[in-house]
Amino acid sequence: MSYETIIVEKDGPLTTITLNRPDRLNAMPPQMADEIGAAFYDLGDSRAVLITGAGKGFCSGADLAARGEGSALQNKGGSHRALQNHYNPAVNMVLRAPVPVICAVNGPAAGVGCSLALAGDFVLAGKSAYFLQAFVNIGLVPDGGSTWLLSRAIGRARATRMMMLGEKIGAEQAEDWGLIYKACDDDALLDEARALAEKLANGPTLAYATMKANIGKALDGTLTEVFLAEAEGQRLAGASKDAMEGGMAFLQKRKPAFKGE
Repeated sequence: MSYETIIVEKDGPLTTITLNRPDRLNAMPPQMADEIGAAFYDLGDSRAVLITGAGKGFCSGADLAARGEGSALQNKGGSHRALQNHYNPAVNMVLRAPVPVICAVNGPAAGVGCSLALAGDFVLAGKSAYFLQAFVNIGLVPDGGSTWLLSRAIGRARATRMMMLGEKIGAEQAEDWGLIYKACDDDALLDEARALAEKLANGPTLAYATMKANIGKALDGTLTEVFLAEAEGQRLAGASKDAMEGGMAFLQKRKPAFKGE
């Protein structure tokens, strides 16, 4: 598939998605949301995904001036349709991806851009980057899953602070809060993110997928449901070739060579 608003590059088991509207700090029109969803649908044999932004920003939020069905400036129902038909499905595809997703946040991650970043399993951010929920400044509410993501990541008090006060949260503060995995020097961000992505891309893919599903279950389900999910996940992972390789590598005191099978 050809893309107009993102760049998709495949390097062995790793797929890199670059949001590519640098002249607008990668503001996301509905088309970009659709293309992100399509890229995740077409992962093929990829075993990890790295998401970043071209230029000086990760994503400055939804592009309210974009034309088409999703334009919030067209009519009162534009935002609702854009969320239901474009933005929410894109964020959900990232959250539900069966492989690890690493987000390298360079510059602002605002609005739905913040949602997209926090949907990753590992979020690294340059020290000049920040996370922002500025909806309150224009009389709107956070969307794109931000309310769910923030509340679970940093708790009610801090999520309320971000949403109701519309404050910028810098990368180092975000790391201190547990909102992200790591704050990095700006010039080291992509190298560190790629090194982590490549490590995960060469790991036990089925086990990662099961871990992701079980973490989601733990956030929403009961302990009894988690016990059952873990046991079932262990049964499936235990039957994989990677589990066999891991066991043999342990006995032979060598590094395992996982194939994602």
